[in-house]
Amino acid sequence: MKTLTIFGLAALTAGLLIAGPYNVGSKVENFTIQDLNGQGVNFSDLKGDVTVVMFIATQCPISNDYNQRMNELYSEFAGKGVKFVFINSNASEPAAEVSQHAKANSFPFKVYKDAGNQVADRFGAQVTPEAFVIDKVGTVRYHGYIDDSRNAANIKVRGLKNALDAVLSGQSVANAQTKAFGCTIKREKKAS
Repeated sequence: MKTLTIFGLAALTAGLLIAGPYNVGSKVENFTIQDLNGQGVNFSDLKGDVTVVMFIATQCPISNDYNQRMNELYSEFAGKGVKFVFINSNASEPAAEVSQHAKANSFPFKVYKDAGNQVADRFGAQVTPEAFVIDKVGTVRYHGYIDDSRNAANIKVRGLKNALDAVLSGQSVANAQTKAFGCTIKREKKAS
């Protein structure tokens, strides 16, 4: 049996950190996504002191039930310096469809495409909508749902809003991990 050197252990640990999935407390490394014209954009150019990475869809009825709430969150928090990175990772939803969907829903924010589900895989995102809040040093501070009910009239906990309020005020997030629910991200089949 070989002994693992300190350098070998450090290399193994670094590989695991880069591979994801990102959990609360994990550091998010830079990644590239595509704008809807197919141009690569670095996350480092999009992030701010507080950043929300949100996985959304065009065809998922649950994600669509949140369109207005996403617009409201963006309107409330963008003015407070929060940056939003909305990502469509569904292989079944081409950029032209994503663009049309954004216009039809009057999104005041840009939506990006995740070719080959690389970003969704890195984050470990499984459903739409699913949110991650990242602080100024790149640490995931919240992961989970926007709120706890698809039906806006039945909301009891506004997980994403509560997390943003906490991070903006320099507090710890009381409920940093919630169970996101929605439609499964339609991943591109990987070659075996």
